Amino acid sequence: MATSVAGEGQPEVNGITYEPLAKKLTDLPTELLEHILCFPVLQDVDICNVSCCCKRLHDVCHGRGKVWGHQYKIRWPKLQRFYRQNECCDWLREYRTRHRVGIQIRRTVDSISKRFFTEVPCIGQVLGDSFAEIESLGMPEHFCEDELLFILNTDKRKSLTLKYYAKKILYFLRQQNILKSLKSFLLRPAEQQSALEGAVLVDQYCNPLSDVSLSSVSGQLDEIVEKVRRMLSIKNPSHPSLRVTQGECFTVEDLELQRQVVYSLNSVLYEQLQYKGNEFDYYNPLNSYIHQVLQRRTGIPISLSVLYMTLARRLGVQLEPVNFPNHFLLRWCQKVTRSEDIYDFVYIDAFGKGKQLTAKECEYLIGHQVTADYYSAINTTEVLLRMVGNLLNIGKRGEGNEKSYQLLRDSLDLYLTINPDNVQYLLLQARLYFHLGIWPEKVGMRTNLFFAVKRTPDSFGASLSRSCFVLGPQVLDILQHIQALDPSQHGAVGYLVQHTLEHIQHKKHPATPEEKRRSAPEHLEVQYAVGLIMKHKRSGYNCVIYGWDPKCTMSLEWITTMRVNQLPNGPNQPFYNVLVQDGTCRYAAQENLEPHSAPLEIGHPEVGRYFSEFADTHYAANEELQARYPEDTEETLRAVQELYHILSEGSAAQDQAPATDQSSQQALPM
Repeated sequence: MATSVAGEGQPEVNGITYEPLAKKLTDLPTELLEHILCFPVLQDVDICNVSCCCKRLHDVCHGRGKVWGHQYKIRWPKLQRFYRQNECCDWLREYRTRHRVGIQIRRTVDSISKRFFTEVPCIGQVLGDSFAEIESLGMPEHFCEDELLFILNTDKRKSLTLKYYAKKILYFLRQQNILKSLKSFLLRPAEQQSALEGAVLVDQYCNPLSDVSLSSVSGQLDEIVEKVRRMLSIKNPSHPSLRVTQGECFTVEDLELQRQVVYSLNSVLYEQLQYKGNEFDYYNPLNSYIHQVLQRRTGIPISLSVLYMTLARRLGVQLEPVNFPNHFLLRWCQKVTRSEDIYDFVYIDAFGKGKQLTAKECEYLIGHQVTADYYSAINTTEVLLRMVGNLLNIGKRGEGNEKSYQLLRDSLDLYLTINPDNVQYLLLQARLYFHLGIWPEKVGMRTNLFFAVKRTPDSFGASLSRSCFVLGPQVLDILQHIQALDPSQHGAVGYLVQHTLEHIQHKKHPATPEEKRRSAPEHLEVQYAVGLIMKHKRSGYNCVIYGWDPKCTMSLEWITTMRVNQLPNGPNQPFYNVLVQDGTCRYAAQENLEPHSAPLEIGHPEVGRYFSEFADTHYAANEELQARYPEDTEETLRAVQELYHILSEGSAAQDQAPATDQSSQQALPM
């Protein structure tokens, strides 16, 4: 077959001229180009470069097309739930917005440590300026949350400070959304409020970083309902509860049929699934969180009653909550027509494995008589107040650590959202905020407010109102509300106002953090450095050092209580601030500490406040801690290298010793 050239670029075969084959990428069909540009190895920068090549590729990479949609889905897969399937939107614009939010969030979170490192560490501290910066972005909130989650889910040993503050912001943002949902819930008509949904909102607010949802909790209850129905079908195959579809509202009218439901529910819940009241750890807050009750199958009377009542209602039996003192109960009417006679009800003790009680037996349960009012049914709002009140009391019983303060603050927020005019709890909230150092960020008109403390209650209230408008939320807003509700509280309010303003004035001229150099003559006895992982010789706990003093700086009362004087070197030795594995912070004497033989991570919630990374043998101090202890980083590295090098050599020598002894013994004559 002969081939000749008819013209430039046009091959000819047997006298027939053929058009040249397409050799350019841009000559491919749009669908094929999109398929190529969605290849996994291509990233956003590559797509940007391709779209700048020519008009054809620029058109293929348009914002509403497949290419940028693919890039968005690959980069942020968890955000897909916010878009409808096959939704046509400007993916390039969404990509740019999400990318810009990510940069701003990281910049904001990264700056927090510099601004708040010197403040008293408090997990509940409001970082007002930072939240305001994020809110001022005006971007979709789920973009902010997605970036914060991305920060938290990166390498768990690195960027610890960034994660520490990202977690705080995420905690706050989620709580704000849950609070909005709770307020909407409370505005509904009483018949549209379910105790289960309210309990889930309480659970979510106290555990905003946990994956708790009404749908997941309802799904677990549906599974229990199905187990009860299977048992019912054995006892009574024609029971009306078996013919009802899931989610359908109905009521079983016949008392005997109701009784069959209750007995089957008791059998499944307490015998088959082994639910029980937590008598041994009654004041554990987990007993009040509905998702934990389902997971651990134990709770307190009110949480178990909410579950029991919800399950019974899904099976057609209407039970009512009873705010009985010291022991929450459910009541079950035994009459066809509704009655308010307390003796026409059976009272169910969900904490006591569904035991049925008469009105008189309920009094035996608590050991004293009560009036008929205590047997009345209550609404969902009152159920939530009782549930939150339990958490509040647990918080007040706490040991004064970060965890108990956080629980107290969360439960106060919830209680005052439900009942905003409770003066007792408003004062408690103001005192708590004062103690935690939650101050208004914007200060103005301090003079008027300060001198108002010495005036009459009427002028005090007016001045307080004017000042709080400028001062913003938190302590002073609470105090203003208390003053409006109960002018007789002006003494307590005035005291808190005065000290709040003094603190604000002090914050305008913050003291420069003390810099501690190991080379200073007064620090020569300090043996250990920040970041070293230690073990307490007497108590046996593992910890990491985040600060030190050349001598004990605690009060004489503390020194006496902790029996420091009984130590060989007493208080006149270096003392170290340490974060302990169990979540506590302690102040330990140098003679009681020794380097850990096998360094391990310390699971303390405040680790990220001081350290940026866990480096296998020690923690690396962040910039703020390094500024406080400028010579400790070098000392930590030197100590780690020397300490664990010596230990490893010693271990190797010990490992070899038996072998040497054995070989020498074998060489001896028998």
